[in-house]
Amino acid sequence: MAKIKLEYIWLDGYKPMQSMRSKTKVVDSEKFTGKVADLPLWSFDGSSTQQAEGGSSDCILKPVFICPDPDRKNAYLVMTEVLNADGTPHESNGRATISDTTDDFWFGFEQEYVLQDPETGKPLGFPADGFPAPQGPYYCSVGANNSFGREIIEEHLDICLDAGLNVEGINAEVMAGQWEFQIFAKGAQRAGDEIWVARFLLDRTAEKYGVVVDYHCKPVKGDWNGSGMHANFSNSALRTANSQEFFESICNKFAPKERIEACIAVYGPDNDQRLTGLHETQSIDKFSFGVSDRGASIRIPLYTVQHDWSGYLEDRRPNSAADPYKVASVIIETVNS
Repeated sequence: MAKIKLEYIWLDGYKPMQSMRSKTKVVDSEKFTGKVADLPLWSFDGSSTQQAEGGSSDCILKPVFICPDPDRKNAYLVMTEVLNADGTPHESNGRATISDTTDDFWFGFEQEYVLQDPETGKPLGFPADGFPAPQGPYYCSVGANNSFGREIIEEHLDICLDAGLNVEGINAEVMAGQWEFQIFAKGAQRAGDEIWVARFLLDRTAEKYGVVVDYHCKPVKGDWNGSGMHANFSNSALRTANSQEFFESICNKFAPKERIEACIAVYGPDNDQRLTGLHETQSIDKFSFGVSDRGASIRIPLYTVQHDWSGYLEDRRPNSAADPYKVASVIIETVNS
């Protein structure tokens, strides 16, 4: 009887940034339908992941998304959310905070990250001592003098596409050793699922090369760009607005102090190091929006203007280490407020 490998992936309870954990369940192929609804719940030791006490340590993994695992034989990747033993969402479960389950909201996340040499602790392309040439030639670059780690990002792209993830593009970013992939999905939960699975595949791919994926929002201090996870979002009202006034009214919902604080609270740790007003960012304590303005908190894309003020918005504040579930949740809450 053939066997199927199911890699259950979940987010632990570490703060301020959750880590990914995973373990493999082997099942009989005749019992496997490929449908999420038919996958079994599974438990794990929450006391080893900052999610439970040792005296009552069982937490539950509930499958929410499945796709092929192209890097293993007869295998699938299973994104899960963490439940308490009584079946309620665990406090670390950001997916459960998303209020929109109708998929009216669409999200496109631009996931930036840095490939890091574990021996030097610096991005690929940085010498062991000192710094490379200043920023300028690295963005969307080609050539061994400007692009570092391409074999990793190309392999990652192929694996993601083979898994059926909706990756819409990749590119080298502004700092040496910095890259980006973009994922779009119709539905906030689905977008979060695919970002986390893509992150998992990126970490596992880099692992084979002995390279670390650094998601910190400011991996190199000084005059170097930080790493973001810009959140492009829309709902049916935005996609059919035909109104500049309507778009500006949505942007203004993000402006009050309490909304700024609610967003920044889930937009990733250490964001004060990245949102300085420099390097294509607005200051962390300010809010602004503008057409094609990459120094604003929210950018109104040219696409939206050119389509008679119908389209989407880009919140540029979420950083590379943010939880896409929580980012989507607070954006939906703000737009619907």
